[in-house]
Amino acid sequence: MSSAASVPLSQKFKLPNGVEYEQPLGLFINGDFVTGKEGKAFEVINPATGKVVGFVHEATAADVDIAVNAAEKAFYDGPWSKISAADRGQLLLKLADLFEENFTVLASIEAFDSGKAIQLAKGDITACIGCLRYYGGWADKIHGKVIETSPESFNYTKQEPIGVCGQIIPWNFPLLMWAWKIGPAIACGNTVVLKTAEQTPLGGLYAAKLCKYAGFPPGVINIISGFGRTAGAAIASHMKIHKVAFTGSTLVGRQVMKAAAESNLKKVTLELGGKSPNIVFEDADIDRAVEWINFGIYYNAGQCCCAGSRIYVQESIYDKVIKAFKKRAEANVVGNPFDEATFQGAQVSEAQYNRIMSYVEIGKKEGATVETGGERHGSEGYFIKPTVFSNVTEDMRIMQEEIFGPVCTIAKFKDLEDVISRGNSTSYGLASAVHTRSLGTAMAVANRLRAGTVWVNCYNSIHWALPFGGYGESGIGRELGKEALRNYTQIKTVNINLS
Repeated sequence: MSSAASVPLSQKFKLPNGVEYEQPLGLFINGDFVTGKEGKAFEVINPATGKVVGFVHEATAADVDIAVNAAEKAFYDGPWSKISAADRGQLLLKLADLFEENFTVLASIEAFDSGKAIQLAKGDITACIGCLRYYGGWADKIHGKVIETSPESFNYTKQEPIGVCGQIIPWNFPLLMWAWKIGPAIACGNTVVLKTAEQTPLGGLYAAKLCKYAGFPPGVINIISGFGRTAGAAIASHMKIHKVAFTGSTLVGRQVMKAAAESNLKKVTLELGGKSPNIVFEDADIDRAVEWINFGIYYNAGQCCCAGSRIYVQESIYDKVIKAFKKRAEANVVGNPFDEATFQGAQVSEAQYNRIMSYVEIGKKEGATVETGGERHGSEGYFIKPTVFSNVTEDMRIMQEEIFGPVCTIAKFKDLEDVISRGNSTSYGLASAVHTRSLGTAMAVANRLRAGTVWVNCYNSIHWALPFGGYGESGIGRELGKEALRNYTQIKTVNINLS
């Protein structure tokens, strides 16, 4: 913590790859960057070095209140209340264009702020641009229906925006989650108060600056930096917010849902944790399957809600697969996020690093075998070697609990019935995958796994047009695709008596 008195509203940053830019540090409320009411600021740490690189202004409940009031005024009284759906779409398209124009800066901020590999950060920004353009195209295609009941009446429905929406995003994909939340909410005509994760505030603030350049009226999009226990809690319980969207852990998701219920019964969508099974049948292309299971767990340093952290391999090919997978995992380039050759960057924070390493120790104590990894990589920053556990049982904590790091388990299965039972053995249900040459096997597994997404002969193949979300404790509602628009509209029925 620090006093905000010494923290400017923006500051020149020079990143490790030589990119120089002006970084906003204030709270973006009602179209301007401002200081917080309580005069607080907090530090930003580079995960690759563990060193403090700056400070941003901190939002508290008082700032949430100001942002909500600005968003409410914009929704009911400002230019936004009179704008056409087509013009809303054009603003999103303009924002996407600005993301494209600032591609290198945004990708560099993302790698610097979160510690992820620059090659993956570039992929994130490409997906941000696609997502914003997708919802820009949807804005004037959100329609109601005419419903025939009798000759004496004329009936129709309207899909109307909800109003002020609170959004709380995670640290693992800061800008991508920003776009996933902003896109559908704005396309539907809502206004937004979005809180970035305290570990990764920089990208969201820079994107806020682009919102201003795009021409969004003041109060429509408000972006604040702050902590979950203060600013996040204020969003979840605010009486003028009528929809809250949260992406993060299941534990915090429960708290958000409780706060929403105890305040004004606001509409809730939750995209939460996972413990996803990645299944390899004996008829699979083994070399291709190994590439995908490697990508499925070590992508984004394992900090992915849908990570394929439980790998199941049919008995007849288990020895061959584990040998190939161990070799592939050890070949991953871990290290400097700004090296184009790097695949696995840093864990986001010291706390996350310690949490992951505690699970490594838990796995060892439970009797599992470390096939590779299980230790720090390098001498500074928060890097962990890709880790594989074998000799695991379903009741082990490393098989049941989300680790959220570059740690996976690999186990044998006998047949279809066995692996379906194992695959459905946790309380989560976010994602899954099956590798096989048999369409019949693929369909049988896809139909029976209790998961919101099933990938066949691939992994982490996420697209903005495809709904994404979970079963069970992995959440409520869906992100992306047409389905996400349901989260940000409400149906009004109009019945006209013609007699």
